[in-house]
Amino acid sequence: MLRIAQTGRRALRELGILLVCFGVIQGQPKVQVFSSDNVADLALLKAKADVVEYKGRKAIRLIKEMGMGMGTDGLAMLPGTDFQDGTIEMDIALKLAPPPGMPPNFKLPGFVGVAFRARSDASRYELFYLRPGNSNSDDQGHRSHSVQYTSEPDYPWPKLRRAWPWLYEAHADLALETWTKVKVEVKGRSARLYVNGSPLASLVVDGLKGRDLRGGVGLWTFPGQEAYFSNIRIAHSAPLPVKNGSDAAGAWQVTMASEMGPFQSTLHLERDGGNLKGTWTGGLGTARPVSGTWHDGYVELTFQAEWPAGRPDNGGVAPARLAGWIDGDRTQAVVS
Repeated sequence: MLRIAQTGRRALRELGILLVCFGVIQGQPKVQVFSSDNVADLALLKAKADVVEYKGRKAIRLIKEMGMGMGTDGLAMLPGTDFQDGTIEMDIALKLAPPPGMPPNFKLPGFVGVAFRARSDASRYELFYLRPGNSNSDDQGHRSHSVQYTSEPDYPWPKLRRAWPWLYEAHADLALETWTKVKVEVKGRSARLYVNGSPLASLVVDGLKGRDLRGGVGLWTFPGQEAYFSNIRIAHSAPLPVKNGSDAAGAWQVTMASEMGPFQSTLHLERDGGNLKGTWTGGLGTARPVSGTWHDGYVELTFQAEWPAGRPDNGGVAPARLAGWIDGDRTQAVVS
């Protein structure tokens, strides 16, 4: 994890501990509770919904069939949601219903989740989802893909997994055809996923990838299954004062935590439109050429790092990749 502060005249600010907060959006209730016995107000996108009795309670059943338009996922947008920061809670259950013709030895892990900060047409949204069929797999790789984060459409799971292996997915104790309590907590550019009432998050995302800081909340599903939702509740909180568009150009003081210990470095960047170039000096090398991209305040940088030799099998030159949002004079980024 990196913490980057820009040097210069502007006052240094620490994202996440600012005391100044904006009020909850005027006209929006602080807490929204959604009935599980009415689907008339849901905005259905490539999905169909009805009210059923499942595992002893009324629930919204959401199904995405193969023929329901292009794409692989379906959404039911909750009415009147304009969500930025706060918590989203609901109970979720999943029953696999593979279509006819599926090979008998082909097992889907299931895919069901919560979309947030979504555009009304679902062209962009943040997503936490569960894969309960993976949770107790004999394959450790599958087990580690039990809960996942994506930001659609720019950062689907294959892109995140290739660029930052294991960072946006984790294991959680889940089961098919069982009610799972899910809580999503969002603060600024960070989000946490909790399951089954645990005080510890199953997945932590520092640096949400989405371009939009606010939007709707939706129930998310996938073909070949029946997804069930109940006890849906949204609690809005005063949003952190973050905004898109901050520039990356200038001199930055970088603090990096790693398995080899902390590194202090200076990063100089120049921006030409959406392209970045510069140098990295300090931990991981001196005057190492840096290149990357900028979009509306979001940056991705790469350079050839000189990793110190802490053990006989460590050390040498290897690529380093940084990604995160610039917020004023501070940022927090991930590195691989």
